[in-house]
Amino acid sequence: MGQVFWPNSVAAEYECRGYWRRQLLGDLPKKWAARHGDRVAVVDDHRSLTYAELAAITERTAARLLRSGLRDGDNLVLQLPNSCEFVALLLGCMRAGIAPVMALPQYREHELVHLVRTTDAAAIAVAGQDRGCDYEQLAHRVAEMSDRRCRVLVAGEPGLPASVSLRPALERRPTAAREEADGTGTPPDLPSPLPDDLALLLLSGGTTSGAPKLIGRTHNDYEYNFRRMAELCGFDERTVYLAVLPAGHNFTLGCPGVLGALSAGGKVVLVSSPAPEAAFAAIDRHAVTATALVPSLAQRWLDSVAGTRSDAFGLALVQVGGARCPESVVTGLQGAFGCTVQQVFGMAEGLLNCTRLDDPARIVRGTQGRPISPGDEIRVVDAEGRPAERGELLTRGPYTPRGYFRGGTHNSRSFTADGWYRTGDIVRRHPSGNLVVEGRTKDLINRNGEKISAAEVEDLACLIPGVRAAVAVPVPDPATGERLGLGVVLRHGNGLDLDQVRTFLTGKGVARFKLPEYLHVLPEIPLTPLGKPDKKKVRDFLLADRSVETV
Repeated sequence: MGQVFWPNSVAAEYECRGYWRRQLLGDLPKKWAARHGDRVAVVDDHRSLTYAELAAITERTAARLLRSGLRDGDNLVLQLPNSCEFVALLLGCMRAGIAPVMALPQYREHELVHLVRTTDAAAIAVAGQDRGCDYEQLAHRVAEMSDRRCRVLVAGEPGLPASVSLRPALERRPTAAREEADGTGTPPDLPSPLPDDLALLLLSGGTTSGAPKLIGRTHNDYEYNFRRMAELCGFDERTVYLAVLPAGHNFTLGCPGVLGALSAGGKVVLVSSPAPEAAFAAIDRHAVTATALVPSLAQRWLDSVAGTRSDAFGLALVQVGGARCPESVVTGLQGAFGCTVQQVFGMAEGLLNCTRLDDPARIVRGTQGRPISPGDEIRVVDAEGRPAERGELLTRGPYTPRGYFRGGTHNSRSFTADGWYRTGDIVRRHPSGNLVVEGRTKDLINRNGEKISAAEVEDLACLIPGVRAAVAVPVPDPATGERLGLGVVLRHGNGLDLDQVRTFLTGKGVARFKLPEYLHVLPEIPLTPLGKPDKKKVRDFLLADRSVETV
């Protein structure tokens, strides 16, 4: 257990109003196949699958997982790159009643151990070796630190005898004899979860108290999440959606993303690199019509076309989210690609806001949209909780859970007693009714849409020999939005440089995107009148110090 559910009366209202359709996500591939059959559903750098093939592989993968010793109700840490295997394993998990935990490919021991222990995961599924990382070896190291038996499942050919291969289930058309030998045939007793059961676990962008929190999403609420977004984005059978950001991100997965495109009968193209040359080649090859970017990646794309008109690609829609998008980037995308741009402001905790496809250009450039559902409730409040035109955004609704998965004391801080989620985002209401994001109350660094917990970095930095205290702060940057700066106080007689900090944290298994990019040695931590670390002063020191170390 650990999931916080909506009150029964609220759940009944959401069903009555048609938001929740009691649709099991693991049953969707069969329904999609019945409608779209031999049309291509997903394609990656190496293979493609039709809707019929995806449905068959979903069933075989579910069977393989259960015959490997997993059970209905288990959790599985899913760490695969953008690929057909990712989609098939995601759906296979949900067909078997197993909740996939969306781990990012750049995660290492530090993050993965937290996920495994918090979710009591029964397995970790990885790709084997990819981009210089031996994920199979990494998974076994993490599994050894689990509090229970944790299996290592490999989408490719295992390199270690203790690993379980998923390849037989993920092949396009294994023979009946092969299915029998490898135990991938569909047994007659695949479980049937309930629509309000846990379907998957997304990760928060980070917290003020350390490692990311887990967000349990049910079949009911997440199906509505991507269905409603697909409606607003005009997705249909002609849609070709390009997944360039990690598919495990909520934005790429269900806003409307991979699942929204499939639910509309479109085609999903998954690429392993978001670099302009790789993405543009995929757009051209597959006649891509829609994609989703973070602002920094959008700027990279713009830089690569150098102001030339590139609408020959046929891109109809580019979503930009993950961080507030500069107006210049919105205008640049419209000019360079001749596409509609949609700003998306949302969170894995639920609430999604977006500009509409027919909004005036000034609204698209200057706001982050409005809630997608009539069932979304929002409040903007000041520090005392009073209604305000500018203040913290609170929300609740049909796809915003009422608490974190096994959230403990986090839930009492982040959710009110009557179910309002405190987003930590500072917004103001635009005359159009849309929201404009102006900052946040939570202590996070937003680098390329990845939210880095300052507290987590500070705790890790204090493990470095010779460091007495540490303060992590965001440093404004036009390319990434923010970069991670670190101020440290050293014990007497010690020295420290940025390379040493990054080497130490890498040795601790910390993801690369969490490594500090600036370092400043402080005599003492500056304090506010209330005795709290004055992070504004630390940031100012970093900005003013001409000898600041950077990478």
